[in-house]
Amino acid sequence: MTRPAPPDQIITVFVPLRFARRGARKAIIPPADAPASRPRTDTTLIKALARAYRWKRMLDTGEFTSLAELSAREAIAPSYMTRVLRLTLLAPDIVEAILDGTQGPEITLARVLEGFPAEWEAQRQMLDCGEPHCRSENTPGGASGPL
Repeated sequence: MTRPAPPDQIITVFVPLRFARRGARKAIIPPADAPASRPRTDTTLIKALARAYRWKRMLDTGEFTSLAELSAREAIAPSYMTRVLRLTLLAPDIVEAILDGTQGPEITLARVLEGFPAEWEAQRQMLDCGEPHCRSENTPGGASGPL
């Protein structure tokens, strides 16, 4: 039988972690000063981005004349399709971070489908994406979006 150690011999280990939801799963978020690990891509978010750009192209080329026609063909509710199509308005550096898997844990499909501002700098602030992992050389200082 093991006897408990006296109080002066107890060792306490503190691991600074926090948990965040990424889509339907939970992820362990290391502290900001932790060494960089392999990027983890959010496949749900990437698939939604791909769909959004595909649908936008189909509408832009005239393959479908209306959102109602396209949503009927894809068997998706028009309101959901509208929210997903909004992903094409995300700042290029945020899209790049999502595709590279370097976006923060705060950027999830559920969060971006709730809506976001059209201005790119406001998007970065809302999505907590002012960090270098969401900046690219193409958008120095955070240029505004097209709207």
